[in-house]
Amino acid sequence: MSNPMPIGPNSETQEELRVMLKEIESWEKSQKDLWFWEKIGRLPFMLLDRLTPKFIQKKLGQAMDEIGGFVQTGGQYLISESAVLSKLRSEAVRRAGDGASHVEIEDPLTLESARHLPITVMDKTSDELVQSRAAFATAQGATTGFGGLFTLAIDIPAILGLSLKTIQEIAITYGYDPKEKLERIFVIKCLQFASADIVGKKAVLEDLADFGNENRQRESLSQLQGWREVIASYRDNFGWKKLFQLVPVAGALFGAIINRGTLQDVAEAATMLYRKRRILERLRELEA
Repeated sequence: MSNPMPIGPNSETQEELRVMLKEIESWEKSQKDLWFWEKIGRLPFMLLDRLTPKFIQKKLGQAMDEIGGFVQTGGQYLISESAVLSKLRSEAVRRAGDGASHVEIEDPLTLESARHLPITVMDKTSDELVQSRAAFATAQGATTGFGGLFTLAIDIPAILGLSLKTIQEIAITYGYDPKEKLERIFVIKCLQFASADIVGKKAVLEDLADFGNENRQRESLSQLQGWREVIASYRDNFGWKKLFQLVPVAGALFGAIINRGTLQDVAEAATMLYRKRRILERLRELEA
């Protein structure tokens, strides 16, 4: 274990934290309503459902159920905490070597210790993880788009699963444990935010405004029954864009572009929401 100066929850000043918070608040205000083509683009999924053979619809339904089970157990979408913590530690060591920060860095790094790393370390690690996942989503979209209608049935649950994994990695990056049931609610809220219109986004932000409050947590727990609506909304958000992917071979190009954009939207929402949560917690600690 290295022995530089230890770090506490006040690794940034109040002023620095408030500047970061203003950046996130500006981003929240920039989240506009769905553009025109996106709104009417949700309608073609009604047609898509009619065109899709029943056996593919059944497979889609089973995949959606598996993803919904994540809320209760984490299921197959839990990711490697140690791998994310290793990336965090590497970035913290690099920055400490550059003189940008002085931290006590455990080896291996624990989630508890990771919570006290500088937010700049968290931000950089999150960016690197997102870039890696976006590249994977691009390749995945190209592969599943190559076969048109039949591989589209594989693509939708696949990109949903990848989105859930990415949000969980971002959660760990900012010091939160997605294995906890309450944290899995936050994961679903991030997914919901990414696919919602302006009314939905406002509702999610209000929901998460006081997430640390016990009463708010109990309300969130009661909302678990609504996960099916979240998943359905997320699927429908593909809309007309996924229809382009129905064309065999040519669909590979559309699939790559669509999946990359979808993953980046989800990752951006998760990064901003987790970053805001960590900043607010540090501000409260400093003010206390």
